[in-house]
Amino acid sequence: MTPELDRTRPVWRQVAAAIEARIADGTYPVDARVPSVVELSAEFAIAASTAQKALAHLKSEGLIRAEVGLGSFVARRPQVTEDGDPASGA
Repeated sequence: MTPELDRTRPVWRQVAAAIEARIADGTYPVDARVPSVVELSAEFAIAASTAQKALAHLKSEGLIRAEVGLGSFVARRPQVTEDGDPASGA
């Protein structure tokens, strides 16, 4: 079943938001592989270039990392303290 997309908003943003929601809810935990361009294109019935733009956005936001020849994976996020500063880990 293809997820419903609102064609009045940029589709790549909606796809990126869907992947981000899956990361947030644990569907894709840290270090999990996220769907490829081809897989996203099929799932959302979108062009490969649209799927690529969504993944590029997620990468630029630091949510995913790309590993050449392996795919894209959920990135480790720095822990944030209650005051909004990154935790030092010390």
